Amino acid sequence: MNELPPPRDDRPRRQTLSRLDVGALVAEVRRRADLTQAALAERLGTTQSAVSAWERGHDIPRVDTLARILTACGFEADLVFRRHDDVDRSQIVGTLSQTPDTRLATVRNVTALLGVAQRGN
Repeated sequence: MNELPPPRDDRPRRQTLSRLDVGALVAEVRRRADLTQAALAERLGTTQSAVSAWERGHDIPRVDTLARILTACGFEADLVFRRHDDVDRSQIVGTLSQTPDTRLATVRNVTALLGVAQRGN
């Protein structure tokens, strides 16, 4: 029987945006990065009191500032705003990492599948 791996303890827990406690998130990523409030503030070019205010929920950083906080602590925000019809960046990265021969084979396979699908209609 396949068991799920234990949850990773090296990253913040996933949360929906409506339930995101920004202050707790800032405190959690700062602690996981083993930074003091003062050290994080220095990395961000702000004050320790600003970091403290975010963590206590007395102030909320802007989205771009939150992304900078995460980056300063060694994390990346997994929040992307794009139209539904935009191509996924991971698909682009995957395609570009293929050799030219592999890409050509993929195009040939897709073309063959399209031909089969069109004949079926």
